[in-house]
Amino acid sequence: MKSRVIERNMFYAASRNTFEMAHALRKNMTDAEKILWKRLKDKRIFKVKFRRQHPVDIFVLDFYCHELKLAIEVDGEIHLSTEAREYDEGRTYELEKYGIKILRFTNEQIFENLDEVQVYILKIINDIAPL
Repeated sequence: MKSRVIERNMFYAASRNTFEMAHALRKNMTDAEKILWKRLKDKRIFKVKFRRQHPVDIFVLDFYCHELKLAIEVDGEIHLSTEAREYDEGRTYELEKYGIKILRFTNEQIFENLDEVQVYILKIINDIAPL
């Protein structure tokens, strides 16, 4: 019984529509998301479980580790506009209400500096839950 409660809580009352959107996004990941996912899903590197395109409330997170309440977002060029940045800030504010920490990386960081991105994520993981 307890595991079902924990599982339901990791979605923070996400609706059926949000789950459907997450499912569609999983099938249509960007190239940068695919590259990062290949690393994140390797538990030999990160030692924790990440989920891709994970529903939380009304949002879909690119990557999420429920154990650490850590989300990773990969932002393309569309996120550079003032309007998109304001939306992202509001979204981050709403997610932080759940105690979720958000890390953001650009597509370029993933394409050009994947090893540095990995090192930074590992540092944050260690800061949250030292091994």
